[in-house]
Amino acid sequence: MEKRRVVVTGLGVISPVGNDVVSMWDALLKGKSGISRITTFDPTQFDSKIAGEVKGFDPLKYISLKDSRRMEMFIQFAVAAAKQALQDSGIDMSKEDPYNIGVLVGSGVGSLHIVQKECRHYEAKGPSRISPFMIPFLIVNEAAGNVAIVTGAKGPNSCVATACATGSHTIGDAFRIIAYGYADMMIAGGSESCITPMGVGGFCALKALSCRNDEPERASRPFDKDRDGFIMSEGAAIVMLEELEHAKKRDAKIYAEVAGYGMSGDAYHITAPDPTGEPSSMAMRFALKEAGFNPEDIQYINAHGTSTQLNDKIETKAIKMCFNSQAKNVAISSTKSMTGHLIGAAGAIECIISVLAIRDNVVPPTINLEHPDPECDLDYVPNHARQMQVNAAMSNSLGFGGHNATLVLKKFKG
Repeated sequence: MEKRRVVVTGLGVISPVGNDVVSMWDALLKGKSGISRITTFDPTQFDSKIAGEVKGFDPLKYISLKDSRRMEMFIQFAVAAAKQALQDSGIDMSKEDPYNIGVLVGSGVGSLHIVQKECRHYEAKGPSRISPFMIPFLIVNEAAGNVAIVTGAKGPNSCVATACATGSHTIGDAFRIIAYGYADMMIAGGSESCITPMGVGGFCALKALSCRNDEPERASRPFDKDRDGFIMSEGAAIVMLEELEHAKKRDAKIYAEVAGYGMSGDAYHITAPDPTGEPSSMAMRFALKEAGFNPEDIQYINAHGTSTQLNDKIETKAIKMCFNSQAKNVAISSTKSMTGHLIGAAGAIECIISVLAIRDNVVPPTINLEHPDPECDLDYVPNHARQMQVNAAMSNSLGFGGHNATLVLKKFKG
């Protein structure tokens, strides 16, 4: 069948810099960081004592007290962001065929909270005291399942778990589901809540986290020569994707169009990226090819930009490999400098940020970029947002295990 056009008609966000799209976007354009000392447990014994926690989240705005007790935090975040996106889209589920709207929501980790809690119960009182809710609380697909339950969406329903690339893969896969006629609408994105002793401890053991504990807001510093690791964060980001003609028939507000999606695998290492940068560069090329774009058609790249030594210089190399001489002319920023790394939700929130950059013709900054790494010598929009024309944007995600995903979005033109 002929490939159909897919547009973005709704956005929803729960994040360390705001629990809705408006407050998140305002914070990012002002260069505000959401990183602070961990409050959900005592981090004194940990090398990294800072994280991007969601602040002031009230699940009862979105779900009943009874239902909230049967959802772990990453599920609550996903449901909240999905409800925001659905409301923002203006879709009236009572007027839609429920089998024509699907859900594709992923998570990198699922719930470590329940694992730790039930391990304590088991060790103290034996297997008979393990909660019957442990499994449905912890498995990553329960975010997608619960979003479907609360919205009534009965179409294609699945999840993705590709570590830090999860959010981009979910949106890209949902794009393909609509483009090739398996549904007209998809609720897609990612959710994460793994700021727990085991989560932080595990990443500390990998030596992956920043230890700039005395300056939390300055700790995430992508592309800076003094960077020392990423910042764990939590939250959820969901987009409503819709087939163009369906959106036009109901006179929907259209934020942007999804133009291309590329993915690749490093086949190299369980945590480190391929040092050549070629596989992630190929994901970018595949996305450009599907969009029918040349490198000069992209004005903005939202980089994966984790603030780790390896990622930032290898992603820079990959961008140069894909964009060649045009690499010096494209504006690039890592909004992880403000949000931290939302793991399974990272690609989704960065897709939303790219959509907003297109809508408003403004590029958010990479804050804390004070001493540029000589190996990271591109235009990373340091420290201040930049007003500029953004007709098309690229969003990159690179996950542990060698998972690479790239989304290309463009201004909608009927």
